[in-house]
Amino acid sequence: MGGAQAVAALAYGTESIRRVDKIVGPGNVWVNAAKKIVAGDVAIDGVPGPTEIVVFADGSADPSLVAADLLAQAEHDPMAAAILVTPEPALAKAVDEELAEQLGELSAPAVAREAIKRFGVALIVEDLEEGLRVAEVIAPEHLQLMGEGPESLSHRAHAAGAVLVGSATTAVFGDYVAGPSHVLPTCGSARFASSLGVEDFVRRSHCIRFSREAASDWSETAATLADVEGLEAHAAAARRRRSP
Repeated sequence: MGGAQAVAALAYGTESIRRVDKIVGPGNVWVNAAKKIVAGDVAIDGVPGPTEIVVFADGSADPSLVAADLLAQAEHDPMAAAILVTPEPALAKAVDEELAEQLGELSAPAVAREAIKRFGVALIVEDLEEGLRVAEVIAPEHLQLMGEGPESLSHRAHAAGAVLVGSATTAVFGDYVAGPSHVLPTCGSARFASSLGVEDFVRRSHCIRFSREAASDWSETAATLADVEGLEAHAAAARRRRSP
């Protein structure tokens, strides 16, 4: 199910829908607002969206492919971000020209055009090292490395939901056919969050057991820490485990 109404139904249940423990997946602003409201009553994976892409490219990249991949993400949402990071001003100019041409080829360009107008930007960096630092600071949902220089830095690109390496590896393949999850962290949260995966549906519990001897050995240490915190009952419970 989808939509804000589905979030409510899944979080609290209806006559025909059993309430769940976790709600996952991207959505529009209403879905994300609903997920934020129910968080705590149920678990959520996060509030991903709108989509974003950083293309980190050098002068060896094909500007028509760079523009095409920027537009592919821009057409998702008028709030989508499409960012080019490059040390080559000439590439930025060529991509800008390609964007204008390719927008004209779309039958329904309004959403992509609005996204490019709002959050489309080319950031000219001093060199490849600065480009990588900029990409890591942005920590985008999609980081696409195009051109020999950026591709050679792929092993150092960590703060991104998905890293797509090479001009042949469009983010569109990540969306549809590559295999990894398409539910990715956005808005810089790739610095501390990961894509949705099977581990998100695994719950962990601790199981602890002390022998009587071990309990006696550790009782005073635990009680001392409790004393420091001023927790008298904690300290007493620990000291009761001490052997005479």
